[in-house]
Amino acid sequence: MKIGLIGTGLMGQPMAMRLLAANQSVIVYNRTVAKLEPLKAAGAEIADSPLALIQAAECIILMLTDASAIQSVLLSSECRSALAERTIIQMGTIAPTDSRNLHTEIVTAGGNYLESPVLGSIPQVESGTLQVMVGSTPHEFQQWSGLLRHFGEPMYIGEVGTAAAVKLGLNQLIASLTSAFSLSLGFIQRQGGDVEKFMEILRESALYAPTFDKKLQRMLDRNYSNPNFPTKHLLKDTRLFLQEAETLQLNISALEGVREILEKAQQLGLADVDYSALFDAVSPREDS
Repeated sequence: MKIGLIGTGLMGQPMAMRLLAANQSVIVYNRTVAKLEPLKAAGAEIADSPLALIQAAECIILMLTDASAIQSVLLSSECRSALAERTIIQMGTIAPTDSRNLHTEIVTAGGNYLESPVLGSIPQVESGTLQVMVGSTPHEFQQWSGLLRHFGEPMYIGEVGTAAAVKLGLNQLIASLTSAFSLSLGFIQRQGGDVEKFMEILRESALYAPTFDKKLQRMLDRNYSNPNFPTKHLLKDTRLFLQEAETLQLNISALEGVREILEKAQQLGLADVDYSALFDAVSPREDS
């Protein structure tokens, strides 16, 4: 079986590399051709268009930025007719409503669709330890678990839309926990408190989350380079969560404040760096 992968950005490229390392036959497409060079050198076939990839592959993995990008790449007039008897596995972070709509359109075109968003980043891709969530029929889950197991142990969540919802719920926690930790850290610094003593207490409490230590040194150094997950993507996911949650009549006021912090970080020119950069939006540099 030939596996297609569309979108070879931060996550897509190491995912394709992982498949190649497992001796899978892989064909890839990306709008920015330069991003394909490492994959070509590793043995991937390069498609010159989405249509060429769809025609060549039986299963197509999507790691694109958002639902509109998927629509433009996969559901163009020329590509739609090529989807018959193809399986699409959507592994990016999109809204549950968008995932259900894609499912309907792809099935109508004669293809199969399942969602399989992941929790984790580049190190987890490389080690095959991503948390892989699957929204599909039970039969599709069984059929494609072997492929997904290259990235981590798949977990069946439920029908299409449920895995997308779990993924957005987790990313909402990333945004909320990081902004809350940034506020406490900035507060203690400006009060002249001892950050390490604060961390010692926090680590022994029920309030602790491992992400605090993962981001602490970046925040202390204000060094946000080499991101595993950039600020702009967390902002995108936060906006998606807010849109979906509002339709469910949930109280979203707290997360709206987090969105403003992320937007401020983006205004500060921190869109493409690690999302721990929202510390600069919460606790501005004193020389700024």
